[in-house]
Amino acid sequence: MEASKIRPVGTDTRLRHGRVSLALSFFVQGVVFALVVTRIPAIQDRYGISDALLPAFLAAVPILAGAGSVLTGKIVARVRPSIVLRWAQPLLLFALLGIGVGDQLWQLALALCAFGLSGGALDASMNMLGVRLQRAYGRSIMLGFHATYSLGGIAGASLAWVGAHWDLSLLVSYLPVVVVLLPAVLIGSRWSTDADSEKPDPVRTGKPEGSSVTFKALLPLCLIMTFAYIGDSTVSNWSAKYLQDILGSSDELATLPYNAYMVTTLIGRAAGDFGVRRFGPVAVVRFGAVLAAAGFAVVAMAPGPWVGILGFAILGFGLCVVVPQCFAAAGRLFPHASDTAVARLNISNYVGFLIGSPLVGALGDVWSYRGAMLVPMLMILVTLVYARSFADGSARYGGVHDRSRAADVG
Repeated sequence: MEASKIRPVGTDTRLRHGRVSLALSFFVQGVVFALVVTRIPAIQDRYGISDALLPAFLAAVPILAGAGSVLTGKIVARVRPSIVLRWAQPLLLFALLGIGVGDQLWQLALALCAFGLSGGALDASMNMLGVRLQRAYGRSIMLGFHATYSLGGIAGASLAWVGAHWDLSLLVSYLPVVVVLLPAVLIGSRWSTDADSEKPDPVRTGKPEGSSVTFKALLPLCLIMTFAYIGDSTVSNWSAKYLQDILGSSDELATLPYNAYMVTTLIGRAAGDFGVRRFGPVAVVRFGAVLAAAGFAVVAMAPGPWVGILGFAILGFGLCVVVPQCFAAAGRLFPHASDTAVARLNISNYVGFLIGSPLVGALGDVWSYRGAMLVPMLMILVTLVYARSFADGSARYGGVHDRSRAADVG
């Protein structure tokens, strides 16, 4: 057996620990994000934010998160992503607590600033580490990380429902979560690993890590991720209103489409890595894009609320594979500058989030909400045009975990 194929005794354990640690990070971010976005009405009431001022506060978070992602791209040129993650996680939890503690607008603004910056840094560093771990494993594991994020989102939304149902204050809702999760992330981050010993040293080579990342090469993935998040924000912001106002559902039934979307997203991501290993990333992304477009079409043509809920569930199954595979593809496309590529690509996340909600709302007002659902459908179908961007035969994982029977998958 060749020396390169022999696995050091401690390597497997280190990678497994790193994988568990990173999955915990994705889960925690999902919990925290859901606890904020699902309790926006309570935050608005606590701080006396007018309806006219609310969009400014909501827009500030993804803008600051984008800044945090860009900053992380600069920082990881000098320190490893695991260090950024180790600091970003506690800061995100303290920012969540800050949202629940304050009672004046300047306090909320400060907390949201910390929330946005730390959230963007955590988002970027998590996906950087995910790409590195996937390269070390030599097979698709990226969707599994994003599945734990979806699981965290379901858990956070459930906790938010409990807080709203029992009319708990934000502090009472958030404090137990921070008390439980803060020690967990502090301990878990000790297991995190950058997992990429083969990565060239920029100081030794004289070439900065981001020097080979070109916007032209990254642009197709940026477009696909932007369109995916436009679709995602359409569901999170408009599914309840669409079901109630257009399809005539009750208040209770209007809460189901987002839950159905989250559940199918979780299921799709949990099973997605097996599909990528079996069929390859291009086929999986194409299938996901077609399925997501079909979901939007069902929603647009739904005669009643239950068919609409079915459409949103189909949409979750399809859309869930696209974003994780964008990060994986960026790592393959720029194997020696994956951190920089991920940080730059991650900005498209927030661009899509910012565009999606107002775009659908404006189209719904001037045209129709049924017609508005067709716009993100067409955007998602653009993925088919650029599907080959998810395969790159020149970038092999290599490493001790590479499996000869597996294709070069995301």
